[in-house]
Amino acid sequence: MREHCSQPSVILGSASPRRRELLQLLGIDFDTRVAGIDEREDGDSSPLELVCRLSRDKGMAVSAQVESRIVISSDTIVVLDGQVLGKPADAEDARTMLRALRDRDHQVISAFTIIDQISGAELTDYVDTQVTMRNYTEEEIGAYIETGDPMDKAGAYAIQHPGFHPVSWIHGCYASVMGFPLCHLFRHLSHHNRIEMRHPVAPCEEFTGYHCTFYQQALSGAGGE
Repeated sequence: MREHCSQPSVILGSASPRRRELLQLLGIDFDTRVAGIDEREDGDSSPLELVCRLSRDKGMAVSAQVESRIVISSDTIVVLDGQVLGKPADAEDARTMLRALRDRDHQVISAFTIIDQISGAELTDYVDTQVTMRNYTEEEIGAYIETGDPMDKAGAYAIQHPGFHPVSWIHGCYASVMGFPLCHLFRHLSHHNRIEMRHPVAPCEEFTGYHCTFYQQALSGAGGE
């Protein structure tokens, strides 16, 4: 059944508390819906094709539930040596992923989709961030797994975890590694005059504690992202 409602005009198609927190930084009034799609890999798609497809599939599933809204959806994957690391199946799977990532570079790709049901406009974009993990110990891995935090995270880690601090360096968008590239999202949403937003840089830096040197490129669209 499709729902019709004039306010708020934005629907976030995600169950992720991190994406809700990040979108709130833009000061947008929004509701949430869960897409409930099959997120398994199909075996034929590249990592980029996969993350963009999942983001759009989530948006389309939520768009079928509502009317006259702007639907925002997203998906994030971790890619190591060309292989996608999804959410761990269990603690040992998380341990295997964290060992594989330790002291190495990998990619975090976040795709997002915006569907404007009024104008019919639809867009999917992505941000590819290069991430280097620090050389954490086996004891640190074990302690982190015991917190339960890795179990719902792609690649079995959260960049923002206050105890583990797994990342030593990034080139790109910190918020994208968390799951939502705010400056890129802000740039695209600014074309929709029905949405009132605050500028993302200051609230994002305050929320993440990370001083961003990437935002001007993100807001201008330089580099094709």
